[in-house]
Amino acid sequence: MQDNREQEIESDDLYEHHRFTASEGQEPLRIDKFLMNFIENATRNKIQQAAKDGNILVNEISVKQSHKVKPNDIVRVLLTHPPAESLLVAEDIPLDIIYEDDAVIVVNKPAGMVVHPGHGNYSGTLVNGLIHHIENLPTNSNERPGLVHRIDKDTSGLLVVAKTEYALANLSKQFFDRTTERLYYALVWGNIDEDEGRIEGNIGRSLKNRLQMDVFPQGDFGKHAVTHFKVLDRFMYVTLVQCKLETGRTHQIRAHFKHIGHTLFNDERYGGNDILKGTTFTKYKQFVQNCFKTLPRQALHAKTLGFTHPVTGEFMQFNSKVPDDITACLEKWKNYSINSKEGF
Repeated sequence: MQDNREQEIESDDLYEHHRFTASEGQEPLRIDKFLMNFIENATRNKIQQAAKDGNILVNEISVKQSHKVKPNDIVRVLLTHPPAESLLVAEDIPLDIIYEDDAVIVVNKPAGMVVHPGHGNYSGTLVNGLIHHIENLPTNSNERPGLVHRIDKDTSGLLVVAKTEYALANLSKQFFDRTTERLYYALVWGNIDEDEGRIEGNIGRSLKNRLQMDVFPQGDFGKHAVTHFKVLDRFMYVTLVQCKLETGRTHQIRAHFKHIGHTLFNDERYGGNDILKGTTFTKYKQFVQNCFKTLPRQALHAKTLGFTHPVTGEFMQFNSKVPDDITACLEKWKNYSINSKEGF
């Protein structure tokens, strides 16, 4: 049983195939000519096409084929298929298993763990651990064992993994039909005016930075995406929100909240690791930097996951504890907010 419709696991991942650092004495040279000198069996047409697709980055910025490489530039080539060295290898990695039976397994992924190989992370991923724990996991349309959805490397929280072909197809359909339940906790910059709201806007890969996703409110570019949110607490310059996903696009919560001017706290890829709100006082800047050290990643946690069991038909809901790094950061902001209101 295979559902050929759009899956929650999307195919717009990019895998790093090549990385070069230009030498100190590098003369200005077109990027296509530069790469021809370094990539064995490369053709100029393929390099130029990769540039047109936005898949050649210089210092993390997508460049055209005419761009000239300069000394110390970092050049990366990203493609949509994994390189040969990314072949899956089973690894004995400890997994925080919340629930498991013959059909499904629910895992609480820690921050810092990549879900599946890619972008230079070819070992130590959740999938490497899963195929060690479970033999003969079924693969989805993107050749990823057991996966029907995913969360980012530096996002913590719950995922469900299918252990059989039937469970994979059934769960994939549930995610496609949007009958699952997914609730996230996020700490975002700024004081959100509304107590609850809805963010809608197509999400697609950024035209300027291929490592980011952008929101495109109009037109056909990108894929339809909807995020519902509810404010849980306010701490002067940041807001704790609960996010309910109606769709599951890549970086959906991160891109949507940046789009409305409330970037996730300490989200380096989207600029949340800068002090975006607050005062100019040195003590405040030191306080925020301490918060960044306490929570050295984006403040996003997949807290609740609900789905209908593919065999029993029972609706199952799982909740995970908010990790210590997020809890400690929230406590800092709570104390700062209370002390500021009291005039300290």
